[in-house]
Amino acid sequence: MTELLIDKTQLDSPNQLGADVGKQLTSLNVKKRNGRVVPFNEALITNAVMKAFVGVYGPEADQSTSFKNISSQVTSKVTLELSDQPENIPVDIEKIQNLVEQQLMLNQVPDVAKAYILYRHSQEQKRQNDQVDHVISILGSDGKPFKLSVASISESLAKVGEGLDVDTQRLAKDIFANLYENAPFDDFLKSRIMCARTRIETNPDYSYLCARILKEDLFDMSIRCLGLSKDSSYEQVFVSGIRFGVEKELINPDLLGFDLDRLADHLDQTKDNIFNFLGLQTLFDRYFIHWKLERFELPQSFFMRIAMGLALKEQNKNDKAIEFYNLLSSHTFMSSTPTLFNSGTLRSQLSSCYLTTVSDDLDGIYSAIKDNANLSKYAGGLGNDWTNVRGCGAHIKGTNGMSSGVIPFLNVADATAVAVNQGGKRKGAVCAYLETWHLDIEEFLELRKNTGDDRRRTHDMNTANWVPDLFMERVHNKEDWTLFSPSDAPDLHGLYGDAFKARYETYEALAKEDKIPHRVVSAVQLWRKMLSMIFETGHPWMTFKDPCNLRSPQQHVGVVNSSNLCTEITLNTSKEEIAVCNLGSINLSKHFTDGKLDEAKLKSTIDVAIRMLDNVIDINYYAVDTAKNSNFKHRPIGMGLMGFQDALYIQGIAYDSEEAVKFADYCMELISYHAILASSKLAEERGVYESYKGSLWDRGILPVDSIKLLKETRPDHLVCDQDESVSLNWDVVRKQVANFGVRNSNIMAIAPTATIANICGVSQSIEPTYQNLFVKSNLSGEFTMINEYLIEALKKEGLWDEAMVNDLKYYNGDLTNIERVPNSIKTVFKTAFQIEPQWLIDCASMRQKWIDQAQSLNLYINQPSGKKLDQIYKYAWMKGLKTTYYLRSLGASAPERATVTDGQLNAVPKQCSIDDPDCEACQ
Repeated sequence: MTELLIDKTQLDSPNQLGADVGKQLTSLNVKKRNGRVVPFNEALITNAVMKAFVGVYGPEADQSTSFKNISSQVTSKVTLELSDQPENIPVDIEKIQNLVEQQLMLNQVPDVAKAYILYRHSQEQKRQNDQVDHVISILGSDGKPFKLSVASISESLAKVGEGLDVDTQRLAKDIFANLYENAPFDDFLKSRIMCARTRIETNPDYSYLCARILKEDLFDMSIRCLGLSKDSSYEQVFVSGIRFGVEKELINPDLLGFDLDRLADHLDQTKDNIFNFLGLQTLFDRYFIHWKLERFELPQSFFMRIAMGLALKEQNKNDKAIEFYNLLSSHTFMSSTPTLFNSGTLRSQLSSCYLTTVSDDLDGIYSAIKDNANLSKYAGGLGNDWTNVRGCGAHIKGTNGMSSGVIPFLNVADATAVAVNQGGKRKGAVCAYLETWHLDIEEFLELRKNTGDDRRRTHDMNTANWVPDLFMERVHNKEDWTLFSPSDAPDLHGLYGDAFKARYETYEALAKEDKIPHRVVSAVQLWRKMLSMIFETGHPWMTFKDPCNLRSPQQHVGVVNSSNLCTEITLNTSKEEIAVCNLGSINLSKHFTDGKLDEAKLKSTIDVAIRMLDNVIDINYYAVDTAKNSNFKHRPIGMGLMGFQDALYIQGIAYDSEEAVKFADYCMELISYHAILASSKLAEERGVYESYKGSLWDRGILPVDSIKLLKETRPDHLVCDQDESVSLNWDVVRKQVANFGVRNSNIMAIAPTATIANICGVSQSIEPTYQNLFVKSNLSGEFTMINEYLIEALKKEGLWDEAMVNDLKYYNGDLTNIERVPNSIKTVFKTAFQIEPQWLIDCASMRQKWIDQAQSLNLYINQPSGKKLDQIYKYAWMKGLKTTYYLRSLGASAPERATVTDGQLNAVPKQCSIDDPDCEACQ
């Protein structure tokens, strides 16, 4: 908006400017506090300002020319500020008064401005005292008016918020103030949530209130969509919704074969109250089935539909559906997003991750890109192994020409990921892997840069470096590293450990004799470039080939050529097999009793969860046959966990402590123990997977035993420093597996859980708390996030008040500089960038010893440097990690905080939410 400066000495007619601009505002309306909408009248502004002068300087001020001029100037500027207000939207009276207040200060009459502010405050107090009995007319959804008052709104909020610590009277006043005479009913509904969510920063209970209000609105939408009466029950909505969904070809007709009335009787609508606002809004926006954008699923209907879809092939399917529903609806265990999207639908693509190997010919390359498109269409996250594709300049026998290398094809794959999104619900996501000896590795490292030839960049696709142990050894010894085209060293990619080292050295010997094309680089210089690119662009992620293969249970039937989109899946792939993994996560925070991990409950959860995940394989819709063949042959699943940080809070343990490392070891051992047992008992019932014979399982080698296989291949000075101790009686598991085998080739993997953790209202996966107070931005909008455990701790100390809220805002959720917070609280509630990455790696190493696949491990660095990155990634490799995920670092500067009480919807600082949609493909 053009700024206007007024010179009082040159203003011949003080009212002239306001009059000129006023001509533009003839159609502008003003919404008064009582809801009435009236035409804009600039004379009222001038009169109000003059009254302020009279209030300060006495009745004579009314005759002052200078005061009149100032009043006119204030009016003119306010009028100008309002000139771009849309004609069809009335301007709020509060906005006009705020502008008047601002202009009085700018005109350097602070005493008058003060008087004006005090007068407004006194009037507000009076209005609040009188407001309870005030009544306004609202147009109902049927177009008929009905009466609303602060008292009636407060009463309805009290019913919705029963058991919550919320000030319904104050909230009702805010809602009422946002309404106007004959406002549409939808405005009233929106106002309830909008006003409640502004208070989340002061009390998390307002988040739960928002969720309950949203549930009420959802119920009304459902019965409207289904054509039910207003007095319909929750159970009727569920039964009608299943039948309606089948009729509209949105739900699998086989669900009608369930005893719907019996299942309806088991719906527990009180569980709707465990959702916070972000959780339920996420389900509403992206998961509930809709017809012409009208949702007809309620939260418990949704979970029962998922459970029914997973129980379709069970012999006693009604019993199993109820069992699965109990787990999902209590947020004790949550299936991955593709399962939640599609279970019980006509296209039940329930699997999370697909891993492919791209072959070195045009048919193979474009067939792989086509597979990407088909898999992405039904909400699968993709990991592509591109190492087999020959390097730039390599000879092409068929045309007697030279190859353009792998980079141009990656650009095509990147465009495909953008073009074909995941079920229309989130954008396509793929990660390309390349092994470190590939001739194109240096250009591959630069794919995510924002400079250079755009045709040789992939701005949307993730990339990962598939690093062999021999390269890490060469870096340590400061030796050379030789790059080859896979067309000249065709067997290298399929080898690992000692076999890889021997063959690689053979190729190096041939290279020294100039018998094969190659390029020699310094291992240290290449390592430095890898680190600089991961710092500059976040890519390629660092993943380690040898630990993934040497500890793989399936090394007898193939090679792990890459990981997946989120670096937690390590399955064999080949030209004939697309690896598939089916994910779900245990919510650790739901398994505590009296501050201790409830081992019996954890076992019970795992037993049911393993069965649910195994069922996915048989029910799943496969977009390509190679994925179906692989999944049925090996039956891999990936059970993970979320809420690790919540579990530490419950116990009062700091993430950067030996106690946290011990707990990571303890809880993962329990999970591994019972997960393997559960898969073995499932094998006892259903049989082992097809390729079981010869696997590590068959040889009696459990995940914790496979650490020895890794350690045996590393030289003495670079030995894998990974703990191998056990605390449970593993003979029970060994005997069970020896007698009955296991049902699944792979059983455990820890995914990021970005979205399902939001649904459950817990910390993501194994992540530390990002910040104690911030605004999360994701596909559902912006949400104020506040650490409920911190608030509880501060309340016990009598420290939770408005001043503390403002301090948290000012310091971006960091407790360090808030003097009155005790050190005991500061220690436990450190945020991600306050924790040295060594502790994240130590905890991850303890978990990795029990897992047959891998884990998505983000690393956080407050003040990154080349030396620190070098230490961190070498340390991760030495501690036996199979993969790492994103490197996250803070910017060099932060915006200055001028005010912390700005009255905005999200008055807390908006930060990187970590809930980047690119990271959600496994959730």
